[in-house]
Amino acid sequence: MLKHYRGGPTPAHDQPPMDRWTPAEVDAHMQYMSDFADRLRKTGEFVDSQALAERGAFVRADGAGRPPVTDGPFAETKDLIAGWMIIDVDSWERAVELAGELSAAPGAGGEAIDEWLEVRPFLTGVPGQE
Repeated sequence: MLKHYRGGPTPAHDQPPMDRWTPAEVDAHMQYMSDFADRLRKTGEFVDSQALAERGAFVRADGAGRPPVTDGPFAETKDLIAGWMIIDVDSWERAVELAGELSAAPGAGGEAIDEWLEVRPFLTGVPGQE
């Protein structure tokens, strides 16, 4: 499950960016996600999760013997993945169910933000080959 801070479909609710939430609102949001992960640890469905810093750069090779080329960091970006959670579930339906629960984390004012989460399975084979 990918948690987008910016980008993705239009949000269900008009929430201010997290950097404008009160410390208590940020704490409540983080606690919700921590409690969610703890519950999945108990069911054996949690694998790992990480929050990602806003700052980063694109990197690519620039040919043999040359240093990599970077572009960034970008202070403002249209899309930003804020973090991810890897889960190990028995079905797509269960993954969607859990993403729906995580989407309801509280935001500004303590209201559920009902944010969009991107759910993607791991690639398990070579595309185009069976």
